[in-house]
Amino acid sequence: MSTPDLNLLITLDALLAEGSVARAAQRLHLSPSAMSRALARLRTTTGDPLLVRAGRCLVPTPRAIELRDQVRQLVQDATAVLRPVEQLDLGHLVRTFTLRTSDGFVENFGPALIQRLAAEAPGVRVYFLQKLSKDSTPLREGSVDLDTGVVEPGTSPQLHTRLLFEDRFVGVVRHGHPLSQGQITVARYMAGQHVLVSRRGLDTGLLDQTFNSQGLQRNIATLVSGFAAALALTRDSQLIATVPERHTRHLRSDLFSFTLPLPTPAIGLSLIWHPRMDADPAHRWLRGCIREVCTQVLGQPDTLSKIVQA
Repeated sequence: MSTPDLNLLITLDALLAEGSVARAAQRLHLSPSAMSRALARLRTTTGDPLLVRAGRCLVPTPRAIELRDQVRQLVQDATAVLRPVEQLDLGHLVRTFTLRTSDGFVENFGPALIQRLAAEAPGVRVYFLQKLSKDSTPLREGSVDLDTGVVEPGTSPQLHTRLLFEDRFVGVVRHGHPLSQGQITVARYMAGQHVLVSRRGLDTGLLDQTFNSQGLQRNIATLVSGFAAALALTRDSQLIATVPERHTRHLRSDLFSFTLPLPTPAIGLSLIWHPRMDADPAHRWLRGCIREVCTQVLGQPDTLSKIVQA
């Protein structure tokens, strides 16, 4: 069966509303002859005359009267679908978003974000999901709405990203550890036993590539999948954890933190989302909230930990 010309619905709606070919043509910015041709097509398509002449006027047939309200609603619904989204009504928005992130983000920014959402959109909930890999399939399939992470060369170019903040690595040990006293030199730092953080289970990472390029090599004693686990091990051991400073400020509040004695690359934490969500008003609003919350929280003085200069 051939696909019907849905433009005829708009024409029929105008004809039934105006009861005149000339006025319907004027309403749709068409010539009277073009409107007459469209009426002829409507008659052929529906198998009904629809409008018949009665003196100097056109009157609807019973079939036209039967269709009038239905056609008007169809045209209104179609127009609403194609109209740009109106201003978001946060007070009545009911939505659940899933944010996949690594440990540290929730501790640092979760409370302020939840408070912000509750004040602006009480019907919105956020589920925090631990990020165990960089696989973008959940974003593509829609089971995850937003990711946070470091944008790497292997990140899919189809994904949209927005930098939240830049971070740097710091060293962390327990109070009473030898590195908590005295000058922290490259030799002392490298000589210690280190805990490596790798979600993918790799025995080398960005830091080790940097160290190796300078002819240095850490002594990796153990490997964990997250910052929280790395810091938990340092609390009751001689292990050294090297973690992002801003990302872990709450997690290491009871530990001794120090600036690394050698240069390391800066890292940028970004929001990552699938392009199909880019224009969604609620999704765009949430992205804005997360950016503003990060700026607000990071703008506060870091009174939770003292970074000791090497």
